[in-house]
Amino acid sequence: MKIIIPKEIKNNEYRVGLTPGSVKQLFNEGHEIFVENNAGIGIGYSNNDYELSGASVIDNRSDLFKKGELIIKVKEPIPEEFQYLNSSHTLFTYLHLAANMSQAKELAETGVRAIAYETITSDTGNLPLLAPMSSIAGQISIVVGSYFLLKPNKGLGVMFGEFIGIDKRIVTVIGAGVAGTEAIKKALANNAHVKVIDLSEQRLNELRDQLGDENIEYIVSSRETIIDALSVSDLVIGCVYVIGKEAPKVITEDMLSVMKEGSVIVDISIDQGGCIESSRPTTHDEPIFIKNGVVHYCVTNMPGAVPLTSTLALNQATLPYVSSLSKNIEKTLENDKHFASGLSIENGRIVHPALQDNT
Repeated sequence: MKIIIPKEIKNNEYRVGLTPGSVKQLFNEGHEIFVENNAGIGIGYSNNDYELSGASVIDNRSDLFKKGELIIKVKEPIPEEFQYLNSSHTLFTYLHLAANMSQAKELAETGVRAIAYETITSDTGNLPLLAPMSSIAGQISIVVGSYFLLKPNKGLGVMFGEFIGIDKRIVTVIGAGVAGTEAIKKALANNAHVKVIDLSEQRLNELRDQLGDENIEYIVSSRETIIDALSVSDLVIGCVYVIGKEAPKVITEDMLSVMKEGSVIVDISIDQGGCIESSRPTTHDEPIFIKNGVVHYCVTNMPGAVPLTSTLALNQATLPYVSSLSKNIEKTLENDKHFASGLSIENGRIVHPALQDNT
């Protein structure tokens, strides 16, 4: 198989689809690998590192895409990249198409076959290729939330920690999946009081067994329970995810009126359109905006803030899948139901059932 590794061009995106170590394994398996000039330079991987691992470095982007069949990326291609894609390509990356269906249709028109990391499943029902970035995003949410709670950063002017005679600050986490769980753990480690809100009582009970009851509340999601939590929270983490679909708006814009001025919302779900009605995508260059006195952090590639850690974690998860896919794409999709669940675009059409519901 001829495998292409383009340089990511999204705002402040320094991650890379394959590390030199991953390239070496694939090269030893008999594949040809072509990497774009300086694709990994932002995290310390030089062209020489890739060449020593068996890859060929290609200077011209157009020439790169003409070289191969299987494209390994991190983030969804943006419109300026569509010109390089065609029906001879299979794209394997995070797609998050539900957040922008008009762009998804334009991507389909290129003829590319596209398989999404985030909808690949496993025998346990988990999402193994979404999990590593969700874990990182959950942990980052507490870091950035703490930063923007500082008064010079437009926040309320509080910090998490243990101070004699002072009540703990409150973090609300809505959605107790992988990202939410990591946010909860990070908040507890920073001596916050945490309110966990989720629709599933079973999931809440699982978390109670895992984390106990000290400094944490387990709350079944409803409009009323969310409003109650928002009214006392300093930091709110939204991490609701529905496979392949746009995130439901669990916090409506009118709910912001109960929140304290200078409190912070981090919308991890923004890649799927956001779970807060007032959210809109932001970048690492301009990560926040203020709506009704509430600081909103809605960066669409949060794990890109720690690109080396993210790349290493992502490759650990994706490399076995890339190796399997590169042996025979058609047979893998035909014989592996978990790979098939990741198929989003084929033959010029959007084919994932959840995405078809959005068309």
